[in-house]
Amino acid sequence: MLLDTPTLYFRAFFALPDSITAPDGRPVNAVRGTLDFISHLVTHHRPDRLIACFDADWRPAFRVALLPSYKAHRVVGEPAPEARGEGSASVEEVPDTLTPQVAMLLEVLAAFGIADGWAPGFEADDAIAAYAARHRAEDGGPVDVVTGDRDMFQLISDADRVRVFNIARGVAKLEVLGDTELAAKYGVTGSQYADFATLRGDASDGLPGVAGIGEKTAAALLAAYGSLPGLLAAAADPASAVKPAVRKRLAEAETYLKVAPDVVRVRADAPVTPVDSVLPSAPADRARLEELAESYGLGGPVSRLTKALAAKA
Repeated sequence: MLLDTPTLYFRAFFALPDSITAPDGRPVNAVRGTLDFISHLVTHHRPDRLIACFDADWRPAFRVALLPSYKAHRVVGEPAPEARGEGSASVEEVPDTLTPQVAMLLEVLAAFGIADGWAPGFEADDAIAAYAARHRAEDGGPVDVVTGDRDMFQLISDADRVRVFNIARGVAKLEVLGDTELAAKYGVTGSQYADFATLRGDASDGLPGVAGIGEKTAAALLAAYGSLPGLLAAAADPASAVKPAVRKRLAEAETYLKVAPDVVRVRADAPVTPVDSVLPSAPADRARLEELAESYGLGGPVSRLTKALAAKA
């Protein structure tokens, strides 16, 4: 099980009041909620291995260099001219009371012995893709990706036994997606999803998409031509059945379509940090965990996750 941890802690932060604090007054709502999310996932889905993946760089330089609008609306203020096109130079607009909680969460996960995974210079999405690829190559077992980010749908593969647990409606109401479910939802398979997202666009990531091509049209075009390269090849052929209006829209978006696929597609070759992904049945450092639970006022969530790990065994 691979966790899109930023999705989890953002969801927890906004779902729970910041009046939930440690004894010293520091908010711990995101930490508390994330630990309870993990407890629920372990209890109900019983993974043997689990990696909590984090953003090493939320707006990587290579993506911004290709498409400057990528996540630009999430940047604090206006990037300086020399910073434009450099992901690490951009500061994400994050609530002041959330940032310190990420460090707290990492401390608690370490005391439990739950792996945290990173891909230096890349997003959590890329780390997830890379860990999934390595696990499939080395272990051959199934992979479940827990996320609320639609970009992760491109990893879905019934053949490779990779599913996505979509938590857009909440962890307790998660939607399990394989190729069949994804096709029913969007009309595309996992292998087509990145091309689908490129055509449709995604305002939340600053992807404009192709003007005039929405979800239904994008799905229909991919059903007819298989992939974005297949569609573009057909559009360039005067004898093909591509409609004139679609040809015109694709031609007008030529510059965008040359770079967007490399922005949208997650990097399964990202250089991830080595981890021991085996999910423990008991805390790795019980004394440290008890100390953190007392210091941060996390007795309930820590107790629940401890019980969930023991029950899994």
